[in-house]
Amino acid sequence: MSDKIEVENINVPGQVTRVDKAKYEAMKAAMLATLPKASPGMTAKEAKEAAQPLLPDDLFPDGATSGWWQKCVQLDLEAKGVVVREATKPLRFHQN
Repeated sequence: MSDKIEVENINVPGQVTRVDKAKYEAMKAAMLATLPKASPGMTAKEAKEAAQPLLPDDLFPDGATSGWWQKCVQLDLEAKGVVVREATKPLRFHQN
């Protein structure tokens, strides 16, 4: 059984979900390595494409499920104030 980590969701305050820690940490590291530290940030699609090469293939073979994990980590980091969502269309994100 894999280790789990608790994540939050900015859209549902107070809700905590437990997810695979290794996949979470890998995606978090990739996102923080690629997301700009200031506006205008990146779209979700741009962030996914930038993070993809940094993900370990054993956890994300051929990028499998990386979109879901990107959204999970993005929502958690937003809830924790690490990532900022800009009021643009399409949405753009950057580090706080």
